[in-house]
Amino acid sequence: MKKIILSLLVIALVIPVAQAAPPADVTAPIHQFIDGFNTGDVKSAYAAYASGDIVIVDEFAPHLWVGPQAAHNWAADYDKHTQATGVSDGSVKYGAPTRTEVEGSTAYVVIPTVYNYKEHGKAVAEEGQMTFVLRMEQGTWKIAGWTWTGVEPHPAK
Repeated sequence: MKKIILSLLVIALVIPVAQAAPPADVTAPIHQFIDGFNTGDVKSAYAAYASGDIVIVDEFAPHLWVGPQAAHNWAADYDKHTQATGVSDGSVKYGAPTRTEVEGSTAYVVIPTVYNYKEHGKAVAEEGQMTFVLRMEQGTWKIAGWTWTGVEPHPAK
């Protein structure tokens, strides 16, 4: 009996125990979307979105985009907004999440942001945050919706 216990102990020490894979990074599609926006890589940005209905809330009219084409419609309206207001060189800087909640196949992530751009050639900044809702699709996190909340635009320092 001692030999069996000793053998089991040796086996337990030598054979690695299978470990669960680490959870997928919920920020990966967020970075993919924002980095795609910043570099003009719309294909990458769109690939960060979940299938089905998406919800986007942003500061420019019409402020709300809903449905399977929400990301495309938001981008088209963003382009119209920038042309109408003299906005150019838009980019978003982001920090580490200030809050992350994961429950099963859904996640809620808040990140601090600064939206920098030029308006009629003058540098403007807006500090704020983006709140994302993500859902797991085939083992990968995808963006199901997001909101932008920011301060009044002001001259960049």
